[in-house]
Amino acid sequence: MSEGCTHDCSNCSSNCSSRQPESLIEQTNEFSSVNKVIAVVSGKGGVGKSLVTSLLSVISQREGYSTAVLDADVTGPSIPKAFNLHTKASGSEMGIFPVETSTGIKVMSVNLLLENESDPVVWRGPVIAGTVKQFWTDVVWGDTDYMFIDMPPGTGDVPLTVFQSIPVDGIIIVTSPQELVSMIVEKAVKMAELMNVPVLGIVENMSYFECPSCGEKHSIYGESHVEDVAKKFDIDTIARLPINPKLAGACDKGMIELFEGNWLDAMFRKIERTGE
Repeated sequence: MSEGCTHDCSNCSSNCSSRQPESLIEQTNEFSSVNKVIAVVSGKGGVGKSLVTSLLSVISQREGYSTAVLDADVTGPSIPKAFNLHTKASGSEMGIFPVETSTGIKVMSVNLLLENESDPVVWRGPVIAGTVKQFWTDVVWGDTDYMFIDMPPGTGDVPLTVFQSIPVDGIIIVTSPQELVSMIVEKAVKMAELMNVPVLGIVENMSYFECPSCGEKHSIYGESHVEDVAKKFDIDTIARLPINPKLAGACDKGMIELFEGNWLDAMFRKIERTGE
């Protein structure tokens, strides 16, 4: 460090030992202000990540918060269907305007930009990652209290881009009861540690089936291992979603905003306390 160091590394060419790495965090659109960003991740596909994202955003909106969903699962977008969104996103010199659900949740997904919803997105990784970054920088999110990012499965280009480019306040990991998934959850936890993003909790989807007649719970996919993983990584908040035909039906019919259930209430309380 030189004697005249101002600690402003952005305008300094010296390669001293105290030099701070340049941040890769991108700024939002100038007409946007996002308070907290929560990423919903999974180590593998098909475990209900989009369902959990949808449910948490609905809870947030019901609690009176201005809520948004950024659908980062570009090649497998599920969010528009869950909310019955078919209107195309529009734009102006201000940027791209998200589409709002019936209760006012702001949503941006690649399916809201395609000419036909069923058209496949056949893009290479860098293009997909760049699109997700543009959803953060070019979309007019307005004043948003909570943004939930529906991440693609795994630990590849898009998750890395999100963690490096967007100021994520915490992640929720979605899993299922199979023992194999426990190992995959560990990969997601370790990636979060590498990126210095706190893990707020784990949601085990398809955790059990509750008999409508007697109320007994049955572990259809085997006994849960989620508590062992949570204990190993000091994660103190666990939620379990049942196998519930009504939930699946609500997603298929675009009526997720009408769901009834308190399975994720404690998880959302943990999200509210993030940063305190």
